Amino acid sequence: MLKKGRYLARVARTDADIRAAQALRCLTFGINDEKGGTDRDTFDEVCTHFVVEEVKTKRLVCCFRLLLLSDGSQIERSYSAQFYELSALDQFTGRMAEMGRFCIHPEARDPDVLRTAWAALTRFVDENGIEMLFGCSSFPGTNAETYLDAFAVLKERHLAPSSWLPKVKAPSVYRFAEKLRLHRPNTKVAMQRMPPLLRSYLLMGGWVSDHAVVDTQLNTLHVFTGVEIKAIPAERKRLLRMAAQ
Repeated sequence: MLKKGRYLARVARTDADIRAAQALRCLTFGINDEKGGTDRDTFDEVCTHFVVEEVKTKRLVCCFRLLLLSDGSQIERSYSAQFYELSALDQFTGRMAEMGRFCIHPEARDPDVLRTAWAALTRFVDENGIEMLFGCSSFPGTNAETYLDAFAVLKERHLAPSSWLPKVKAPSVYRFAEKLRLHRPNTKVAMQRMPPLLRSYLLMGGWVSDHAVVDTQLNTLHVFTGVEIKAIPAERKRLLRMAAQ
């Protein structure tokens, strides 16, 4: 449990906590109400779920889930492996955690919500000796034209090292690194269009796949994103750990 100002982050304790998180996911992702207003899948059963609540009202404002892997040899167990060919990560020897279904309530615009979530995540990473954090970072909608500048910045500055680079697996992808070779991005527009979660990853030295998956089920474009904990800049790491106290 971690309290930061108006917000409290904690591990989901009950089935009701998890159902509330699933309902928030359904609302945030705009999923059709075919499962009683909840977004759920088989990964929910094997993940640790976190919720962030407003202390005064107990209103759920954010949630995410984490899947622990002992090392890269278990990468095929991950949610991301459904969409990306991740055999390059088989040789990663440290503990890994996949963060998934991260969402913030559409009416919760306070940046402290995201800060509280990252503080809880930082504590979890340290307590569990995680050496790589990864997941799918989502852009709302499936129209790549909306995000050309953002994708071009990812292509120029944030592609995965060749040793870890995910390959194409999903049937529908946007190969931005290939298509935008000559595109010169407007950095200001790129940062405005970059999802907040992905911006946080990039500030920590995170890297992405060279293509985005077109996910019609969740109505998103997403890129595989990885952060090696040892590569996080020292000052950024210090600030994260201060927030996690």
